[in-house]
Amino acid sequence: MSRRYDCSDPDQRAMGLADAVIAIPKYELIVFPTDTVYGVGVDAFIPPAVTKLLEAKGRGRDMPPPVLVGTVRAATALVDSLGPYGQDLIDAFWPGPLTLICRANRSLSWDLGDTKGTVAIRMPQHPLALELLKQTGPLAVSSANRSGAPAATTAADAEAQLGDSVGVYLDGGPTEDNIPSTILDLTTAVPRLLRRGAIPVGRLRGVVGYVATDGDPEPDLEPDTAPKPEAKPDPAPEAKPEAGAEARQETGAKPDSRD
Repeated sequence: MSRRYDCSDPDQRAMGLADAVIAIPKYELIVFPTDTVYGVGVDAFIPPAVTKLLEAKGRGRDMPPPVLVGTVRAATALVDSLGPYGQDLIDAFWPGPLTLICRANRSLSWDLGDTKGTVAIRMPQHPLALELLKQTGPLAVSSANRSGAPAATTAADAEAQLGDSVGVYLDGGPTEDNIPSTILDLTTAVPRLLRRGAIPVGRLRGVVGYVATDGDPEPDLEPDTAPKPEAKPDPAPEAKPEAGAEARQETGAKPDSRD
């Protein structure tokens, strides 16, 4: 049976966070608020848990979830390189509603689905989400709704759609907005907009100078979907053999033996 915590109450907030931290290694799904909509997450390094997340949403491996992080250091440990623009974008817009698609660190042992070697990463600007992420480590997170249904802006909305497939609901009250995160692909020579969202293209161009836009994509109601770009990879960066260990040590994630 699901456990729900009213995080406006300090005692319930503490109990809910403690329960979520214990539930994550048990492959349980966790629902919590972000700065866009409510998200549902699992440990990014447990493939069966990611499969359970996709099944709860009614999705296949062709729609892999992004990864939310609680620190910039955790994000950099998950990717091969941020490229020439990634750090400037992070400095300007994180924490916040900007999802960056990068080449995934090839030394990490995980399976998010058919990602074609990429990972979508984001640091949300919500105190409850950040507190959770700093305790659990990187989480594979998607919007807390059934695929194709309206995004959940309250814990009750999420529970109505996902029910007992979720172990812990952290109720942080209504989210301030339901505008999805802007998604920017950094795996190409020029940053490429994959979805318009909360951060306008003009603000992105103010940081990187130029952003390629293919038409005028409409925001969908899956604010944390990770598209799979068909771009050719950048020249191979230097290997980072300790990156997997760094990601786990920095974020508190558990060892690879759980996979």
